[in-house]
Amino acid sequence: MSLTASPPAAVSPAGRLEVLFEEWAELSGQRNAIDGRMVEIVAEIERDGLCGVTGARSVPALVAWKTGCSLANAHTIATIAGRLEEFPRCVQGMREGRLSLDQVGVIAARAGEGSDAHYAELAAVATVSQLRTAVKLEPRPEPEASPEPERSITTTTTEQGSCYRITLGHHDAATFDAALASHRDALIAEWKHDGAGASGQRPPVPGTIEAFMRLVEAGWDAEAIRRPHGQHTTVVVHVDVEQRAAALHLGPLLTDNERRYLTCDATGEVWFERDGEVIGAGRATRLINRRLRRALEHRDRMCAVPGCGATRGLHAHHIRH
Repeated sequence: MSLTASPPAAVSPAGRLEVLFEEWAELSGQRNAIDGRMVEIVAEIERDGLCGVTGARSVPALVAWKTGCSLANAHTIATIAGRLEEFPRCVQGMREGRLSLDQVGVIAARAGEGSDAHYAELAAVATVSQLRTAVKLEPRPEPEASPEPERSITTTTTEQGSCYRITLGHHDAATFDAALASHRDALIAEWKHDGAGASGQRPPVPGTIEAFMRLVEAGWDAEAIRRPHGQHTTVVVHVDVEQRAAALHLGPLLTDNERRYLTCDATGEVWFERDGEVIGAGRATRLINRRLRRALEHRDRMCAVPGCGATRGLHAHHIRH
C-alpha cells in the first residue's frame, strides 16, 4: 500500500484578499512613517532657516525639488511642517503609520489652535473627505471689529499743484459721498437748464471735481455769513497815486489781471500813498456790488471767456461789456 501526500488545499479568494490587505496596510504604514519623518526634516530646515542656503525660492519649492513630488504635495508637507508644534499628536500618528499625509494635511491647513487631540482621535476613523467637512464645520472665532481710521487730511504740493489725501471712517465717508452726490446732481440740473437756451459752445458736463469745489464753496459761503464782514476775502490794496501802481498789504506788486481778479469778489480797503507815505485810506467796501453781479449773470448766463463753463459766481473781469 503506497501513501501519497495530498495536495494542499487551494487558497480561497477571501484568504488571498486578506493576505494582500495585510501587505497593503504594512506598506501604507511604512509610507506614512516615511512622510512623518520627512515632515520633521522640513520643519527643522524651516526652523533653522536653512532653505535660503539651497537657493530655493520657498520651502515647498525645495520639497518638490528634493522629493520629485508635485507642488501640491510639497505645499501639504510644508503646511504640516509649519504647524508641527501645534499638532504634535497628529504628526506622531503619521510617524506611527496610523495617519496619512493627506489626512494630517487637511487638519494642518485649516484646523484651529488647540484641536490637536480632537483631530488625532477623529482622523483614526475618518476619511480625507470627512475630515475636510469636519474642519469646515468647525466654529470660527468672531473677527475683532477693526477700529475706525483716524480722520486726517494730508497735502502734498508740487510745481503743478497740490494733492489732498482725505481719510474718513465709514460713517463720515457716507456723509461726504451723499453731500458730493447732492452737489453733483445740482450742477447737472443747472447745466441742463443753462444749456437749454444757450447759444454757441456748450460747456462740458460737470463732474466730481466741480461737485467737490461747489461743496467747498457752499461751506465757505455759510461760514462767511457768520462772520462780521460777511464776505469771503478782504483785499487791502496800496495804491500809489503818482505811479498808478498797486500792491497787496505786506505783499508784492500786482499785475493788472491779478488786481482785477482779487478785487472782483471781495471787500476792498484801498490805501492811497505818495512817495511811500500814506495820504488817505478808504472805507472797506464791496468793489463789485451784488446788483451789478446779478445783472451780469442775467445777461450772459455764463462766463464769456471761451472754454469757461462757469454759471454761478461770475467774476466781473470775465464778462465782456
